[in-house]
Amino acid sequence: MKTKRKIIKIDQELCNGCGQCATACAEGAIEIRNNKARVISDRFCDGLGACLGECPMSALTIVEREADDFDEKAVHVHLQAKKAAEQSGPPMACGCPSTPIRSFKVPAGAKPAAGGGQQTESALSHWPVQIRLIPPQAPFLQNADLLVVADCVPIAYPDLHREFLAGKAVMIGCPKFDDAEAYAEKFKEIFRIANIKSVTVLDMEVPCCSALSKIVKKGMQQAQKTVPMEVVTISAQGRILKRQKMAALK
Repeated sequence: MKTKRKIIKIDQELCNGCGQCATACAEGAIEIRNNKARVISDRFCDGLGACLGECPMSALTIVEREADDFDEKAVHVHLQAKKAAEQSGPPMACGCPSTPIRSFKVPAGAKPAAGGGQQTESALSHWPVQIRLIPPQAPFLQNADLLVVADCVPIAYPDLHREFLAGKAVMIGCPKFDDAEAYAEKFKEIFRIANIKSVTVLDMEVPCCSALSKIVKKGMQQAQKTVPMEVVTISAQGRILKRQKMAALK
């Protein structure tokens, strides 16, 4: 039965898909679909607005409109089904605890210590870092110097934070085992909307790893953008083998 009542409204233009509202919604009324938060059913939303304060983009408001009545029994069934689905397999990239975007304050001019028995300081300024988990609308991508890293590089190269990561937004993935076409599409959207200033790609010397820079270039070309790009290749023993500046894309 529909009645006029208060309910959550999500501005799709403002939403960056971070998933914090989905995590905060005790009724499970919000899910992340196609990198956007959506109310999946009016009857799951009680309209109290507990999720409002969690949105970093102020994309959530309470409006009064015709909507299905809030159904507490339906919510209970929905949450039980959701819990069972989560326990039956690995969590998906849609509102899970690893997905919400976080930014960390890195002191201006701070650089990780260079050994000497000291604990090194992280230069990471945001979370998440996996390519598949980062929405193109993520705030930390706006006007960023982008660092795209093959996921074996941090193991092989000990000075990643000190020499490459400081001051950059980082995205990490495997060009061999991950979905290359999905990644190219994501980079296309990032280049299209995020005003990226520069790109540094760190790959390994193994042949399959060279696909990472090709994926990034493909996304750039599809977005019809020209962004300065450098590819740095790391050896299996942690040395820089070569640095290559890429020609401007047409």
